[in-house]
Amino acid sequence: MKPASELSGKVVLVTGAAKRIGRCVALHLAGKGARVLVHYNESEEEARKTATDCGSDDLFRANLESVAEIEAMFASIETKIGRLDGLVNNAARFTRIHPFDVTEQDWDFIHAVNLKAVFFCCQQGAKLMGKHGGGRIVNISSLGGMRPWAEHAHYCASKAGVIMLTQALAKAFAPDITVNSVAPGVIPFGPADERVQTMIRQTPAKRPGEGDEIAAAVAFFLSASNFVTGQNMAVDGGLALR
Repeated sequence: MKPASELSGKVVLVTGAAKRIGRCVALHLAGKGARVLVHYNESEEEARKTATDCGSDDLFRANLESVAEIEAMFASIETKIGRLDGLVNNAARFTRIHPFDVTEQDWDFIHAVNLKAVFFCCQQGAKLMGKHGGGRIVNISSLGGMRPWAEHAHYCASKAGVIMLTQALAKAFAPDITVNSVAPGVIPFGPADERVQTMIRQTPAKRPGEGDEIAAAVAFFLSASNFVTGQNMAVDGGLALR
C-alpha cells in the first residue's frame, strides 16, 4: 500500500493556478492528496479545468493588484473552507523593456503583482493559518531575482524583493509558519526563441526545466518541518552558477 503523503488533506491555495507553472504546481499537489484552492483573475476557463483536473471546484477569483480583493479572497476562503494550511504565491508578470524605456506604469504593472501582492497574500494567508496552528508559505521567485538581466531591471528588482521578503517574513512568522521560495530557471511552455535557447545552452544540465520539477520543490517546502525556513531554492539546472 502506498504510504499517505504528508500533504494528504492539507488545504493549499495556489495563485495564478490556471496556466503554466501554477497549473503544474496545483496538479502535483493534488496528486499528493492536498485539497487545492485555485486562484485566477481573468483565465476562468483554464482555472476551471485546473480545478476539475485537481478533483475539486474550489475556485477563487481576485485581481491581485487590489489589496481589497486579496483580503476578500482570504475572507471567502475562511468562510467556505474554514482553514488554510499552505499558500503558494505563483502569480506573476514578466515584461522585457530596456531601463531607459521603463515608465511608471511599466514599473507598477510588474511590482503590483510580483511583489506587493505577494506581501499581502502572505499577510492574509499567515493570519488565517495562525488561527489553526500554523502552515507553510512558498513564494515563486526567479533566477532573475538572483542574476541581473539588462532588459528586465524592473522585473529583477521585483523578484529580488520576493527573495528578501521571504527571508524577512520567515523571521516574522516563525515558529509556526514557514516561508520559503523557489527560483525557477528556464521553464519554457511554448516555442523557445534564440535568447531562451542560448540560456538553455548555458545551463549546466544542458536542457530546459519542466513545470513538475518546480512543483516538486514547492511540495518539499510545503511538507518540510519548521526547521526549513527563509530559504530560496534555485531549480535551474545550475544556471545560477554561471
